[in-house]
Amino acid sequence: MAGRLEGKVAVVTGGASGIGRATVLRFLSEGARVVAADLNAATGEETLELARRAGAGDRVRFTRADVADEPQVAAMVALAKKDFGRLDCIFNNAGVAGAFGPITEIDVADWDYSFAVLVRGVFLGMKHATRVLKEQGQGGAIINTASIAGLAGGDGPQAYSAAKAAVINLTRAVAVELAPERIRANAICPGAILTPLLHRGNADGMRPQLESYQPWPEAGQPEHIASAALFLASDDAAFITGEALVVDGGATAKGGNALQHLGGAALSALGTGVDRGTTGEENSFRSL
Repeated sequence: MAGRLEGKVAVVTGGASGIGRATVLRFLSEGARVVAADLNAATGEETLELARRAGAGDRVRFTRADVADEPQVAAMVALAKKDFGRLDCIFNNAGVAGAFGPITEIDVADWDYSFAVLVRGVFLGMKHATRVLKEQGQGGAIINTASIAGLAGGDGPQAYSAAKAAVINLTRAVAVELAPERIRANAICPGAILTPLLHRGNADGMRPQLESYQPWPEAGQPEHIASAALFLASDDAAFITGEALVVDGGATAKGGNALQHLGGAALSALGTGVDRGTTGEENSFRSL
């Protein structure tokens, strides 16, 4: 039986860990050919090795890419066309936790860095993927990782929340623009997901916090978001565009406030800085 993405080619940013890695592996399992892009080459090699073990090593490529840098994004998309002959889907998933701290203390450079990765990275991915999709004239799918933090206050730091709200609205605006071309644009809004970006190597310690935070009794896993991305990338979602799909175990139904529940508010009260997540680059912190 053919996979749901048989014959399709996808680009996945942030593909070296967490949601991105889970999506790369899920897309491969469904027959796709995939370009995984990430700033962290070491974890990127780990993703490739997992794909090889699954017997899909010939259908995946890894490229080191900074999604905030336009030439690197253009090259990432071009690689898909060069090695696999076409493009059907881009999943603009790469992200960082970004700037944090009291609004009076956040450094402008940290704020700009956050928006460069979280918003400009999505814009650039959409821009260059759309050029290829329009040229092919066969439609396609754009998927962007937003967050429940983009839907209300209290579920993320200020810069992160504002950036994710921008991703949701950008997705909707582009969906309207591209609908006549049969190119669908949708966002996924994950809740608290047990990824390295969140648990920082202590998944077992973080798990009980997540399970008590949301109504659903199991912690959110990267594979839950990968399944949502698979649906949106597939022909099953052929009439869905401009949507912000919430995948959060009922957290927003309950009322959210993840920042307070998971300890982020306490950290922000102690200092300011920027969290560069799983990029392999150093974080910064200044006590107040």
